[in-house]
Amino acid sequence: MVERNPDVDAAVEAELTLLQPEVRRDRAAVNRMLAPRFTEVGRSGKLWTRKEMLDGIAGFSSSMDEGALVSEMTGRMIMPGFVLITYVSQAGDQKIRRSSWWRRYEDGWRIEFHQGTPLN
Repeated sequence: MVERNPDVDAAVEAELTLLQPEVRRDRAAVNRMLAPRFTEVGRSGKLWTRKEMLDGIAGFSSSMDEGALVSEMTGRMIMPGFVLITYVSQAGDQKIRRSSWWRRYEDGWRIEFHQGTPLN
């Protein structure tokens, strides 16, 4: 369940936008959405930096690119200007539990951290 709050709604909308394959392949769009110190722990356990994510966009592929289904999405305000989003993505028989920290900056919401953990 997503907490009803304009900030939570905006962060969830940003997360859903970032999940769109055409956005994920657009370096300029991703650059605008990643926080300056963004990091990600991928489903493999690898720690990705912001620079590595941006440098790898052209050749990057993800289960999210295959039109994955999103379920169990929750969003909640952790403190003013910070939202935690969790959900499960499924592409084929692969399910991944995901979590994202979003922070409100002067120019909008940016993702600070993301982690994907395989469920099977």
